Amino acid sequence: MKTLALLAIFAVAKPGYRYEFPRDHFAHPEFKTEWWYFTGNLRDETGRRFGFELTFFRQARGEEPRDARSVWDANEVWLAHLTLSDIAGGRFLHEERVNRAGPGLAGAREGVVWNGNWSTRFGSAPESMDASTAEFRLQLRFSTKKPAVIHGENGVSAKAPGEGRASHYVSFTRLESTGTLSYGGREFRVTGAAWMDHEFFTHQLEPEQRGWDWVSIQLEDSTELMLFRIRRRDGSVDPFSAGTYVDASGRTRQLGAGDFRMTPSGARHGPYPIEWEIAVPSLGIELRATTPLPAQELSGKSKWSPEYWEGAMDYSGSKQGRSIRGKGYLEMTGYRGPVRM
Repeated sequence: MKTLALLAIFAVAKPGYRYEFPRDHFAHPEFKTEWWYFTGNLRDETGRRFGFELTFFRQARGEEPRDARSVWDANEVWLAHLTLSDIAGGRFLHEERVNRAGPGLAGAREGVVWNGNWSTRFGSAPESMDASTAEFRLQLRFSTKKPAVIHGENGVSAKAPGEGRASHYVSFTRLESTGTLSYGGREFRVTGAAWMDHEFFTHQLEPEQRGWDWVSIQLEDSTELMLFRIRRRDGSVDPFSAGTYVDASGRTRQLGAGDFRMTPSGARHGPYPIEWEIAVPSLGIELRATTPLPAQELSGKSKWSPEYWEGAMDYSGSKQGRSIRGKGYLEMTGYRGPVRM
């Protein structure tokens, strides 16, 4: 009954949505939940590798949207996560912050998404990020030659049967990245590739859906692959699992649950499987996914924060009979309890 009430009060993701940029890079308060995810793999001039994540979450606290009565009224919670994966040093650093939009401490408008002094700037595409903790500061500039990727069919990424049980989901799948990392008393000049996801929705997972496994894959032939595998409480794979393939020119191909396989195949970190076999038979893709740093779990420090594993990944295998490699990220949720935002 609660899900039906939320779908009646908040806006829901419906087919036919017309994206407009830069407008749709920013906040959609008519929807209950929204997030902006930046992940990427970087190297310095000597080849030393780092991974990073910068995520902004917007979550409506009440059962219906309303105007704040004062700047301190916490009508919405703005949560943010920042991580650094020091591959060579075997360290995973992560910070979390929670703020309110009212007094200007967090938000998404007028070209910028921010939470405190963590921010990312947008034009028609993501342009830059700047975020720091007591241990590191990462400043990057982004450049993309591919258009935004709209996932799903007719403007919606369906997650369950029925109208509104879906999200609006857009990505920039290969952001060339250059900048500096200040860390450990040194300044590293870094380059690499990032990925940005922006998703806004009201419907949460169904009661029988426990969590998801998501991968971003940037292959060395300038193609990309996004897959998400929704896990059900009985251990089966949900039929609303899906994905998108992006060719070298930016054209997309939508993938349904029957078009790919994601299978845990080996080592674990706690409850999380950190080795996977991935196959997309129609594209001739067979990959093995491994991580250079098993300990990349974010454990929530606030009551709003989910616990999940999100980290840098390596991919190797074949595509249409030829050897191929790539890099990207893996996110796994719901392993320490069902996801409820």
